[in-house]
Amino acid sequence: MARKKKDIVLENILIEDYAAEGKSLAKVDGKVIFVEQAVPGDVVDVRLIKNKKDWAEGFPIRYVSYSEERVTPFCSHFGVCGGCQWQMLPYKKQLKYKQKQAADNLERIAKVQLPEIQPIIGAATTQYYRNKIEYTFGTEAFVPKDEFVKLKATDTPNGATSDLAAGFHARGFWSKVVDIQKCYLQKEPTNELRLAIKDFAKENDYSFYNLRSHQGFLRTLLVRLCETGEWMANIMLGHDDKVKREALLDFILQRFPDITSLLYTINTKQNDSIYDLKPEIYYGKGYVIEKLDEFQFKIGPKSFFQTNTQQATRLYQVTRDFAELTGKEVLYDLYCGTGSIGIFCSKEAGLVIGVELIEEAIEDAKQNAMLNGLQNKTQFYAGDVIDICTEKFFTQHGHPDVIITDPPRAGMHGVLIEKINEIAAPVVVYVSCNPATQARDLALLNKKYEVTKVQPVDMFPHTLHIENVVQLKLRK
Repeated sequence: MARKKKDIVLENILIEDYAAEGKSLAKVDGKVIFVEQAVPGDVVDVRLIKNKKDWAEGFPIRYVSYSEERVTPFCSHFGVCGGCQWQMLPYKKQLKYKQKQAADNLERIAKVQLPEIQPIIGAATTQYYRNKIEYTFGTEAFVPKDEFVKLKATDTPNGATSDLAAGFHARGFWSKVVDIQKCYLQKEPTNELRLAIKDFAKENDYSFYNLRSHQGFLRTLLVRLCETGEWMANIMLGHDDKVKREALLDFILQRFPDITSLLYTINTKQNDSIYDLKPEIYYGKGYVIEKLDEFQFKIGPKSFFQTNTQQATRLYQVTRDFAELTGKEVLYDLYCGTGSIGIFCSKEAGLVIGVELIEEAIEDAKQNAMLNGLQNKTQFYAGDVIDICTEKFFTQHGHPDVIITDPPRAGMHGVLIEKINEIAAPVVVYVSCNPATQARDLALLNKKYEVTKVQPVDMFPHTLHIENVVQLKLRK
């Protein structure tokens, strides 16, 4: 162990395993060390950034030797942009560690009796799988340290900034943007569009947005590509300039004549969220149509929709199978969003009732039901589930035979969990994008329910994220 400027550096540390959130794990004299940017089998020197009695966190400052599990990342921006964390692992190994992550969370946090966990469902397509991407235009292009050295610039620990950039935020740097040349997450014309807008802006002296001063014209670009062939672009601008705006949008239409919806959004706020803004339609109908299995979904610039269409179909098939519908059940779809899960399950249910906090999502859900001719089999309500799901509501709309819940990463509210225990629907299907909070909630549902099936699904290859579907049945 070496010390320098009060920093603690652990030398020749063998990385033994993966832990949660993509961190790797080592043990030194019985103490657990969580390490970023390492692979099981690596031997590294680690600088600690947190040092507690029983555990510590750190990052490699030198790779003594590399793991035999490593493969060469296919993206030139790997390790700098925050998009893909696991490209250095073969996909089969990624699946192995994701399966382990789901199992570890359920066993360690939920501490309930579990059935055999089914093998994770991997993706048939591991590149160009996203239907939605958002790029950032910035004035501080991130330059990695090794590139900085090549330029004979002043050496800095974490890289430096220069020039304009169009791409993703640099990992760990809120104000710096990685200037992406080619991203493998979404099919073309995503890269062609981003680069064309960047070149046009530079040639015509359009300003890029400065994340520190909150000044500049070009802010972000959202691109949605659908399996139906329809695609949309929404450009966020820091202020309105009709001449510049129309020149840019006309250029896009000329260069990309097959675009089906082109929108712009004026955002003078200091954050990029558009939930409280109004995207304006410049060309097309302002939305796109996507298909999951036999069902169609209308997706606007503000709509939430699963970002991997192919894997979403598989995720929803698992969810529908776990619901064990016979055609007669009253199905409650909690946190229903735009109604995609409920609609996907609707033909096997008697009635689908969806509840979602965001009113605009509920309006989308109603339109999606109409689009599929399901308005007589579905009902959607806006509001907090803990306020809507009262005994009076159940008396009026029907007591649930099956509950599907798909909460955000934070999991379900404790009041809702108690409500589900009170409702005592025979079957609950819990879809989660965070197995840790799912496991916490399962421990509370254990009061009335037993876990009967578990199925992990990989929605995002080359990242640490994982979806997990759990079937629960009322204890007899």
